[in-house]
Amino acid sequence: MSRIDETLEFIPVRIAVLTVSDSRSLAEDSSGQTLVDRLTKAGHQLAERTLLPDERSQISQQLRQWVESPDIDVVISTGGTGLIGRDVTVEAHRDVYEKEIDAFGTVFTIVSMQKIGTSAVQSRATAGVAGGTYLFALPGSPGACRDAWDEILLKQLDFRHRPCNFVEIMPRLEEKLRRK
Repeated sequence: MSRIDETLEFIPVRIAVLTVSDSRSLAEDSSGQTLVDRLTKAGHQLAERTLLPDERSQISQQLRQWVESPDIDVVISTGGTGLIGRDVTVEAHRDVYEKEIDAFGTVFTIVSMQKIGTSAVQSRATAGVAGGTYLFALPGSPGACRDAWDEILLKQLDFRHRPCNFVEIMPRLEEKLRRK
């Protein structure tokens, strides 16, 4: 069973938050604010925050910029993961991924099923790794952001979480670059 090992020291990570929306401004961005509030309450650092329209090239360009930044460990986007024509966040993320974290979408669906039932099938939440940076794409509702943070990311972004977590393997994410 998962648990927090209180004998270990908490290691804060630097997180960038991207909201994807054609209709909201940062001032109206309750989903992005939900993530900011939760990540800072947990002890992590907000590295950057921005809002972009549902434009695949702009989203993937921003993701690549953050992946290349030595000041960002994790990127969490919210919005654009649905099924309608303008929802291109998942495709933009996959343009950038070196490896997809397939189980993230599955676990998110399980969590969502407990809250919204079969409506969870409409989410295309995804996650991956690129350049040693974790990338998570969440739906655009505050509830979905709360669920993803509270039930998955809060634990996996905590070095003390056992039996394993994303933070403890961060130094190994770019091993392939060192193999020659």
